[in-house]
Amino acid sequence: MKAKKSFGQHFLIQESIAEKLASSVVSDGCSAIVEVGPGKGILTKYLLRQSLPVFAVELDRDMIPLLKKEFSGTSLHIVEADILRVRFDQLLGADTDFVLVGNFPYNISSQIIFLGIQHRHHVPFMAGMFQREMAERICSPPGSKSFGVISVLTQAFYRPVLLFHVKPGSFSPPPKVQSSVISLTRYRSDVDDLSFQVLRQVVKVAFSQRRKKLRNTLGPIINEDILKEHGVSDMRPEQLSVEQFIALARVLASSHPT
Repeated sequence: MKAKKSFGQHFLIQESIAEKLASSVVSDGCSAIVEVGPGKGILTKYLLRQSLPVFAVELDRDMIPLLKKEFSGTSLHIVEADILRVRFDQLLGADTDFVLVGNFPYNISSQIIFLGIQHRHHVPFMAGMFQREMAERICSPPGSKSFGVISVLTQAFYRPVLLFHVKPGSFSPPPKVQSSVISLTRYRSDVDDLSFQVLRQVVKVAFSQRRKKLRNTLGPIINEDILKEHGVSDMRPEQLSVEQFIALARVLASSHPT
C-alpha cells in the first residue's frame, strides 16, 4: 500500500522506533488510548500491549480493511474518521480520560496538539512523532528563536520533553525533513481566573509581529503603563516566560470582564 501525499503519510517501518514510542506512553489514571493515524499498524501492536483499550482513528479508508485483517481477534477499536472531527465524548464517554498518541501526520501535527489542549481536562498525556522543527518549537524555552505561540500555549498546561530524533530512513517513503518524538505531560488543566481564549488572544497578538517590542504589539489591548509595570514594555515576545504571558492575559481579562 503506497503512502498518499494528500494524507501526509510517511509509514514508520522501523520496529524499534515504534516500540520505543509506545513504551514512552504514561497511561496512569486513563481509561483509553487514542492512536492518531495508525496506518499499517506498526505502532498499534505495541500500544495493544498496554492494559487499556486502544482506539485507532484512521482517515484513509483504504487502510481500514488492512487494519481489520491485521488485528482480527484483538481488542482494537478501529475508527474511520478525521481525528480533528472526532467527538471524544461520544466515542469514549463524557468523563473518560485518555492518552493521545501517534505517528502524527506532519501537515496537521500542530492542530493535533491544539486538539489535545482543547481536551486537556481529559488528556493528561500525549506522545507523538513530529517534524523535528515542530517538535523543537513545542519544547523551546523562552529566549529561543523558535519559542512562539504553540510553545507558550502548550507549556501553559503541559511539560514537553523531546525524547529522541528519528532519521528519514525509518519511514516509507522517507520524509524530506528530520523527525522527533516528544511527550507532553499535563501539570494543570486550568489557569486560575483566566480563560484559554484570553490567553490565546494575548499570545497570538504578541507574536503577530515578533520582531516588534510588546509596547507596539500589545499596546492596543493592554495599556503601555501596565506593560511598563510588568517590566515587559521594551521586550520582544520570545523573551517572556509562560507565567509572564499569563500575568498579562489576566490584566486583559480584568479590564474586559465577561
